[in-house]
Amino acid sequence: MFTVYGSEMCPDCVALKLNFDTYGIEYRFIDINKDLHDLAAFLAMRDGDPVFDRCREIHDIGLPALVRADGTVFLSWEKYLEEKGLAVLVPENGGACSIDHKGC
Repeated sequence: MFTVYGSEMCPDCVALKLNFDTYGIEYRFIDINKDLHDLAAFLAMRDGDPVFDRCREIHDIGLPALVRADGTVFLSWEKYLEEKGLAVLVPENGGACSIDHKGC
């Protein structure tokens, strides 16, 4: 089971939830906008884990962030699905959260 740090306002997080729910992948979703403790935990992880280096360089938030049971963090949920032979489903409403509308 994964722990997923995300936000209900993040289109990529919404897409992850659609895909994981559809494929029956177990996860616990932590919405960092609902609790300051959860936001602080995410920021501590983001500030200290090298997996977020590129995100910090390009001023990306780094959501959704997936944490495996062993504590390792990864960001590419799409790649995870593809490696399992599953197609990535795109929500009908789609969208992007960046200012240039090219991603999150």
